[in-house]
Amino acid sequence: MRPIKPLFSYGPVPTYRMLLCAVLAFGLMFAEHRFSAVESARSHMTSIVAPIQWLVSLPSEGVRWGAMAFSDKQSLIDENGRLREQLLTLSNRVQRMASLTAENVHLRELLNAPNPDDVPYITAELLSLDSDPFTQQMVINRGRRDGVYIGQPVMDASGLIGQVVSVSAYTSRVLMVADANHAVPVEINRNGLRFIAQGTGQLDTRISPVPATADIREGGPAVTSGLGGRFPQGYPVARVTRVKRESSQAFMEVTAEPIAQPERSRYFLLLFPPAPPDASGLGDPESMARQIIWPGDPAHPDAHRISEEALRAALRLQAEGAP
Repeated sequence: MRPIKPLFSYGPVPTYRMLLCAVLAFGLMFAEHRFSAVESARSHMTSIVAPIQWLVSLPSEGVRWGAMAFSDKQSLIDENGRLREQLLTLSNRVQRMASLTAENVHLRELLNAPNPDDVPYITAELLSLDSDPFTQQMVINRGRRDGVYIGQPVMDASGLIGQVVSVSAYTSRVLMVADANHAVPVEINRNGLRFIAQGTGQLDTRISPVPATADIREGGPAVTSGLGGRFPQGYPVARVTRVKRESSQAFMEVTAEPIAQPERSRYFLLLFPPAPPDASGLGDPESMARQIIWPGDPAHPDAHRISEEALRAALRLQAEGAP
Protein backbone atom coordinates (compact mmCIF):
# COMPACT_ATOMS: atom_id res chain seq x y z
CA MET A 1 0.00 0.00 0.00
CA ARG A 2 1.43 3.33 -1.06
CA PRO A 3 1.74 5.92 1.70
CA ILE A 4 -0.58 8.90 1.46
CA LYS A 5 1.30 12.03 0.51
CA PRO A 6 0.66 14.75 3.09
CA LEU A 7 -1.06 17.88 1.92
CA PHE A 8 1.47 20.17 3.62
CA SER A 9 5.09 19.08 3.53
CA TYR A 10 7.57 19.84 6.29
CA GLY A 11 11.31 20.17 6.27
CA PRO A 12 14.05 22.60 5.32
CA VAL A 13 12.83 23.36 1.79
CA PRO A 14 9.47 24.95 2.81
CA THR A 15 11.30 26.95 5.49
CA TYR A 16 13.74 28.34 2.94
CA ARG A 17 10.84 29.16 0.63
CA MET A 18 9.08 31.05 3.40
CA LEU A 19 12.24 33.02 4.21
CA LEU A 20 12.72 33.79 0.53
CA CYS A 21 9.14 35.04 0.21
CA ALA A 22 9.56 37.16 3.36
CA VAL A 23 12.79 38.70 2.02
CA LEU A 24 11.13 39.42 -1.33
CA ALA A 25 8.14 41.00 0.41
CA PHE A 26 10.35 43.30 2.50
CA GLY A 27 12.39 44.13 -0.58
CA LEU A 28 9.27 45.13 -2.52
CA MET A 29 8.03 47.29 0.37
CA PHE A 30 11.43 49.02 0.61
CA ALA A 31 11.55 49.57 -3.16
CA GLU A 32 8.03 51.00 -3.17
CA HIS A 33 9.00 53.40 -0.39
CA ARG A 34 12.22 54.59 -2.04
CA PHE A 35 11.66 54.35 -5.81
CA SER A 36 8.81 55.87 -7.83
CA ALA A 37 9.23 53.31 -10.64
CA VAL A 38 7.57 50.68 -8.44
CA GLU A 39 4.41 52.79 -8.28
CA SER A 40 4.38 53.01 -12.07
CA ALA A 41 4.83 49.23 -12.33
CA ARG A 42 1.95 48.71 -9.92
CA SER A 43 -0.24 51.01 -12.02
CA HIS A 44 0.54 48.99 -15.15
CA MET A 45 -0.14 45.71 -13.34
CA THR A 46 -3.46 47.09 -12.09
CA SER A 47 -4.42 47.94 -15.67
CA ILE A 48 -3.65 44.35 -16.68
CA VAL A 49 -5.73 42.95 -13.80
CA ALA A 50 -8.69 45.29 -14.52
CA PRO A 51 -10.37 42.88 -17.01
CA ILE A 52 -10.11 40.09 -14.42
CA GLN A 53 -11.81 42.28 -11.82
CA TRP A 54 -14.55 43.02 -14.31
CA LEU A 55 -15.04 39.29 -14.99
CA VAL A 56 -15.15 38.54 -11.26
CA SER A 57 -17.89 41.14 -10.79
CA LEU A 58 -20.05 39.62 -13.56
CA PRO A 59 -21.75 36.98 -11.32
CA SER A 60 -22.94 39.61 -8.83
CA GLU A 61 -24.10 41.79 -11.72
CA GLY A 62 -26.00 38.84 -13.16
CA VAL A 63 -27.67 38.08 -9.83
CA ARG A 64 -28.65 41.72 -9.40
CA TRP A 65 -30.05 41.89 -12.94
CA GLY A 66 -31.93 38.63 -12.43
CA ALA A 67 -33.44 39.88 -9.17
CA MET A 68 -34.66 42.99 -10.95
CA ALA A 69 -35.95 41.05 -13.96
CA PHE A 70 -37.94 38.51 -11.95
CA SER A 71 -39.25 40.81 -9.24
CA ASP A 72 -42.95 40.48 -8.80
CA LYS A 73 -45.31 43.28 -9.67
CA GLN A 74 -46.27 44.07 -6.07
CA SER A 75 -42.68 44.63 -4.96
CA LEU A 76 -42.13 46.99 -7.90
CA ILE A 77 -45.28 48.90 -6.98
CA ASP A 78 -44.12 49.20 -3.36
CA GLU A 79 -40.69 50.37 -4.42
CA ASN A 80 -42.23 52.90 -6.80
CA GLY A 81 -44.36 54.26 -3.95
CA ARG A 82 -41.34 54.60 -1.66
CA LEU A 83 -39.39 56.41 -4.36
CA ARG A 84 -42.27 58.80 -4.99
CA GLU A 85 -42.44 59.63 -1.27
CA GLN A 86 -38.70 60.17 -1.19
CA LEU A 87 -38.92 62.40 -4.28
CA LEU A 88 -41.63 64.49 -2.61
CA THR A 89 -39.54 64.88 0.54
CA LEU A 90 -36.45 65.88 -1.42
CA SER A 91 -38.47 68.35 -3.51
CA ASN A 92 -39.66 70.00 -0.30
CA ARG A 93 -36.09 70.25 0.94
CA VAL A 94 -34.92 71.70 -2.38
CA GLN A 95 -37.58 74.41 -2.15
CA ARG A 96 -36.40 75.34 1.34
CA MET A 97 -32.77 75.22 0.23
CA ALA A 98 -33.51 77.60 -2.64
CA SER A 99 -34.67 80.32 -0.23
CA LEU A 100 -31.73 79.66 2.11
CA THR A 101 -29.31 79.82 -0.82
CA ALA A 102 -30.75 83.15 -1.96
CA GLU A 103 -30.47 84.50 1.60
CA ASN A 104 -26.89 83.25 1.85
CA VAL A 105 -25.98 84.94 -1.45
CA HIS A 106 -27.50 88.21 -0.23
CA LEU A 107 -25.54 88.06 3.04
CA ARG A 108 -22.32 87.31 1.16
CA GLU A 109 -22.92 90.31 -1.06
CA LEU A 110 -23.36 92.49 2.02
CA LEU A 111 -20.10 91.13 3.45
CA ASN A 112 -18.36 91.38 0.06
CA ALA A 113 -17.47 87.68 0.29
CA PRO A 114 -17.12 85.43 -2.77
CA ASN A 115 -19.85 82.86 -3.45
CA PRO A 116 -18.75 79.21 -3.42
CA ASP A 117 -18.87 77.55 -6.82
CA ASP A 118 -20.47 74.18 -7.51
CA VAL A 119 -17.93 71.37 -7.48
CA PRO A 120 -17.92 69.31 -10.71
CA TYR A 121 -18.01 65.53 -10.41
CA ILE A 122 -18.23 62.24 -12.25
CA THR A 123 -19.99 59.05 -11.16
CA ALA A 124 -18.24 55.76 -10.42
CA GLU A 125 -19.37 52.22 -9.67
CA LEU A 126 -18.02 49.85 -7.04
CA LEU A 127 -15.95 46.93 -8.29
CA SER A 128 -14.72 45.37 -5.05
CA LEU A 129 -14.68 46.09 -1.33
CA ASP A 130 -11.79 44.77 0.75
CA SER A 131 -12.89 42.08 3.18
CA ASP A 132 -9.97 42.68 5.56
CA PRO A 133 -11.49 44.24 8.72
CA PHE A 134 -8.28 46.24 9.33
CA THR A 135 -8.06 47.68 5.79
CA GLN A 136 -10.87 50.01 4.77
CA GLN A 137 -10.36 50.26 0.99
CA MET A 138 -12.36 49.69 -2.17
CA VAL A 139 -11.87 49.65 -5.95
CA ILE A 140 -14.02 51.67 -8.37
CA ASN A 141 -14.37 51.55 -12.15
CA ARG A 142 -12.89 54.97 -12.93
CA GLY A 143 -9.23 55.56 -13.70
CA ARG A 144 -6.67 57.81 -15.28
CA ARG A 145 -8.56 57.93 -18.58
CA ASP A 146 -11.48 59.54 -16.75
CA GLY A 147 -9.29 62.22 -15.17
CA VAL A 148 -9.05 60.57 -11.75
CA TYR A 149 -6.00 61.61 -9.71
CA ILE A 150 -4.41 60.61 -6.41
CA GLY A 151 -5.94 62.49 -3.49
CA GLN A 152 -9.30 63.06 -5.20
CA PRO A 153 -12.29 63.17 -2.80
CA VAL A 154 -14.92 60.43 -3.12
CA MET A 155 -18.52 60.80 -1.93
CA ASP A 156 -21.64 58.69 -1.69
CA ALA A 157 -25.24 59.80 -1.17
CA SER A 158 -24.65 60.30 2.58
CA GLY A 159 -21.22 61.87 2.94
CA LEU A 160 -17.47 61.62 2.41
CA ILE A 161 -16.20 58.12 1.59
CA GLY A 162 -12.48 58.91 1.44
CA GLN A 163 -9.88 59.72 -1.19
CA VAL A 164 -8.16 58.04 -4.12
CA VAL A 165 -4.75 56.57 -3.25
CA SER A 166 -3.91 54.59 -6.39
CA VAL A 167 -4.87 55.12 -10.03
CA SER A 168 -4.55 52.87 -13.07
CA ALA A 169 -5.87 53.37 -16.58
CA TYR A 170 -9.35 51.97 -15.88
CA THR A 171 -9.70 51.54 -12.10
CA SER A 172 -8.81 53.37 -8.88
CA ARG A 173 -8.32 52.36 -5.28
CA VAL A 174 -10.03 54.44 -2.59
CA LEU A 175 -8.85 54.79 1.00
CA MET A 176 -11.93 55.19 3.18
CA VAL A 177 -12.41 57.54 6.12
CA ALA A 178 -12.35 54.74 8.73
CA ASP A 179 -8.94 53.41 7.61
CA ALA A 180 -6.13 53.90 10.13
CA ASN A 181 -4.00 55.65 7.49
CA HIS A 182 -6.64 58.25 6.66
CA ALA A 183 -7.11 61.68 8.25
CA VAL A 184 -9.29 64.61 7.22
CA PRO A 185 -9.65 68.14 8.67
CA VAL A 186 -13.17 68.57 10.04
CA GLU A 187 -15.22 71.14 11.91
CA ILE A 188 -18.17 70.68 14.22
CA ASN A 189 -21.20 71.85 12.29
CA ARG A 190 -22.86 73.41 15.36
CA ASN A 191 -20.09 75.78 16.46
CA GLY A 192 -17.30 75.62 13.85
CA LEU A 193 -14.64 74.08 16.12
CA ARG A 194 -11.91 72.53 13.95
CA PHE A 195 -10.24 69.18 14.58
CA ILE A 196 -8.76 66.18 12.75
CA ALA A 197 -10.81 63.01 12.13
CA GLN A 198 -8.40 60.06 12.16
CA GLY A 199 -9.49 56.58 11.14
CA THR A 200 -9.03 53.73 13.59
CA GLY A 201 -9.02 50.78 11.18
CA GLN A 202 -12.41 49.67 12.46
CA LEU A 203 -15.79 51.19 11.64
CA ASP A 204 -15.30 54.51 13.45
CA THR A 205 -12.99 57.52 13.61
CA ARG A 206 -11.22 59.38 16.39
CA ILE A 207 -11.54 63.18 16.56
CA SER A 208 -8.51 64.91 18.06
CA PRO A 209 -7.09 66.92 19.65
CA VAL A 210 -10.15 68.03 21.62
CA PRO A 211 -9.45 70.17 24.70
CA ALA A 212 -11.35 69.28 27.85
CA THR A 213 -13.12 72.65 27.72
CA ALA A 214 -14.35 72.27 24.11
CA ASP A 215 -18.10 72.45 23.49
CA ILE A 216 -18.67 69.16 21.72
CA ARG A 217 -21.68 66.89 22.21
CA GLU A 218 -22.79 63.44 21.19
CA GLY A 219 -24.87 63.32 18.02
CA GLY A 220 -23.30 66.43 16.50
CA PRO A 221 -22.20 66.10 12.84
CA ALA A 222 -18.67 66.91 11.73
CA VAL A 223 -18.15 68.25 8.19
CA THR A 224 -15.06 68.93 6.10
CA SER A 225 -13.44 72.21 7.09
CA GLY A 226 -11.76 72.87 3.74
CA LEU A 227 -8.36 73.40 5.37
CA GLY A 228 -5.54 72.05 3.25
CA GLY A 229 -7.50 72.47 0.03
CA ARG A 230 -7.94 68.75 -0.66
CA PHE A 231 -11.52 68.31 0.57
CA PRO A 232 -14.13 70.98 -0.22
CA GLN A 233 -15.78 72.61 2.75
CA GLY A 234 -19.11 71.54 4.17
CA TYR A 235 -19.40 67.84 3.20
CA PRO A 236 -20.58 65.46 5.98
CA VAL A 237 -17.85 63.22 7.39
CA ALA A 238 -18.88 61.69 10.72
CA ARG A 239 -21.29 61.95 13.63
CA VAL A 240 -20.05 62.11 17.22
CA THR A 241 -21.06 58.96 19.09
CA ARG A 242 -19.04 59.12 22.33
CA VAL A 243 -17.44 61.90 24.39
CA LYS A 244 -15.28 60.78 27.31
CA ARG A 245 -14.23 63.49 29.76
CA GLU A 246 -11.78 63.02 32.62
CA SER A 247 -11.08 65.83 35.05
CA SER A 248 -7.41 64.90 35.32
CA GLN A 249 -6.81 65.01 31.54
CA ALA A 250 -6.28 68.09 29.38
CA PHE A 251 -7.96 66.49 26.36
CA MET A 252 -11.12 64.47 25.77
CA GLU A 253 -11.54 61.21 23.90
CA VAL A 254 -14.07 61.75 21.12
CA THR A 255 -15.26 58.94 18.84
CA ALA A 256 -17.35 59.48 15.72
CA GLU A 257 -19.08 57.16 13.28
CA PRO A 258 -18.63 57.86 9.54
CA ILE A 259 -21.83 59.11 7.91
CA ALA A 260 -21.07 57.52 4.53
CA GLN A 261 -22.27 53.94 4.01
CA PRO A 262 -19.88 52.18 1.61
CA GLU A 263 -21.28 48.74 2.46
CA ARG A 264 -24.73 49.84 1.23
CA SER A 265 -23.66 52.07 -1.67
CA ARG A 266 -22.86 50.96 -5.18
CA TYR A 267 -22.47 54.29 -6.96
CA PHE A 268 -20.18 57.14 -5.89
CA LEU A 269 -19.18 60.65 -6.87
CA LEU A 270 -15.62 61.69 -7.68
CA LEU A 271 -15.30 65.42 -6.95
CA PHE A 272 -13.10 67.83 -8.89
CA PRO A 273 -12.65 70.72 -6.44
CA PRO A 274 -10.91 73.86 -7.70
CA ALA A 275 -7.20 74.02 -7.01
CA PRO A 276 -6.43 76.16 -3.95
CA PRO A 277 -4.73 79.48 -4.76
CA ASP A 278 -0.99 79.21 -4.67
CA ALA A 279 -0.07 81.74 -2.03
CA SER A 280 3.53 80.60 -1.82
CA GLY A 281 4.63 83.13 -4.40
CA LEU A 282 2.93 86.14 -2.79
CA GLY A 283 5.66 86.60 -0.23
CA ASP A 284 8.45 85.02 -2.24
CA PRO A 285 11.39 87.45 -2.55
CA GLU A 286 12.15 86.39 -6.12
CA SER A 287 8.54 86.92 -7.22
CA MET A 288 8.48 90.30 -5.52
CA ALA A 289 11.76 91.20 -7.20
CA ARG A 290 10.32 90.30 -10.60
CA GLN A 291 7.36 92.55 -9.89
CA ILE A 292 9.72 95.37 -8.99
CA ILE A 293 11.81 95.01 -12.15
CA TRP A 294 9.06 94.19 -14.67
CA PRO A 295 5.74 95.02 -12.98
CA GLY A 296 3.86 95.18 -16.28
CA ASP A 297 5.44 92.25 -18.10
CA PRO A 298 6.05 89.15 -15.93
CA ALA A 299 6.73 87.16 -19.12
CA HIS A 300 9.72 89.34 -20.02
CA PRO A 301 12.52 87.18 -21.55
CA ASP A 302 14.96 88.48 -18.93
CA ALA A 303 12.56 87.98 -16.02
CA HIS A 304 14.71 85.16 -14.68
CA ARG A 305 17.61 87.60 -14.14
CA ILE A 306 17.17 89.22 -10.78
CA SER A 307 19.69 91.79 -9.65
CA GLU A 308 21.05 91.65 -6.14
CA GLU A 309 19.66 95.13 -5.43
CA ALA A 310 16.14 94.09 -6.45
CA LEU A 311 16.33 90.97 -4.30
CA ARG A 312 17.43 93.03 -1.30
CA ALA A 313 14.57 95.46 -1.97
CA ALA A 314 12.12 92.59 -2.09
CA LEU A 315 13.44 91.20 1.19
CA ARG A 316 13.10 94.64 2.77
CA LEU A 317 9.50 94.95 1.54
CA GLN A 318 8.74 91.50 2.88
CA ALA A 319 10.17 92.40 6.29
CA GLU A 320 8.23 95.68 6.41
CA GLY A 321 4.97 93.92 5.50
CA ALA A 322 5.36 91.20 8.14
CA PRO A 323 3.25 91.68 11.29
